[in-house]
Amino acid sequence: MKNIAIIPARGGSKRLPNKNVMLLNGIPLLAHSIRYALANSEIIDEVFVSSDDEKIKENALKFGAKVIDRPAALSGDLEPTVSALKHCLETVNDAEIENVILLQPTNPLRPETLLKDSFKVFTEKNCDSLFTVSRNHQKLGKIINNKFVPFNYEIGQRSQDLEPLYFENGLLYITKKQAILSDTIITENAFPYEMNHFFGDVDIDTQEDFDYAEYLLKTHKS
Repeated sequence: MKNIAIIPARGGSKRLPNKNVMLLNGIPLLAHSIRYALANSEIIDEVFVSSDDEKIKENALKFGAKVIDRPAALSGDLEPTVSALKHCLETVNDAEIENVILLQPTNPLRPETLLKDSFKVFTEKNCDSLFTVSRNHQKLGKIINNKFVPFNYEIGQRSQDLEPLYFENGLLYITKKQAILSDTIITENAFPYEMNHFFGDVDIDTQEDFDYAEYLLKTHKS
């Protein structure tokens, strides 16, 4: 059975135009996820980039991925990611595919062993999906009627005593093919794989996000 990586990279970014082909540490943003997938060839059998943009497709081919032409109808701002994954699976139409590894190009920095370690857990837990999470150590609250109301702590409580809260960091998703075909990436029995690494804070939507990723790459080359 096969495991494939799918990297959905549409061309219509508004906050940071053409971000998927902007050069991050000398190569296109998109290429970081392609290289990560190819470096994990013991797990990933094929790497696909789903895109509606010609320049993105050219870069995907250049860096060793296969390209899936995503229709305009599946490339809008409000279209869920699962639509691109499902379209890719239906286009490839390979009965041997068992699992899909989603790598978002806007999360270009991943610990080297993340896929290897998480895929082992995915297999051992026998779940239908797995996704990465990071712990949040902030004191969060709501503003109600111009008053700050603490959400996860009491005023005066030390941050190290907070009840653990986690956020979906977007670095990695592993999902069985049948779940994707049923329009689901994170299933009911999804395993939240905790990885507390500063790479989990990188999600590129703005120039500031891009600059932060560039800084991390230059200062943490390993």
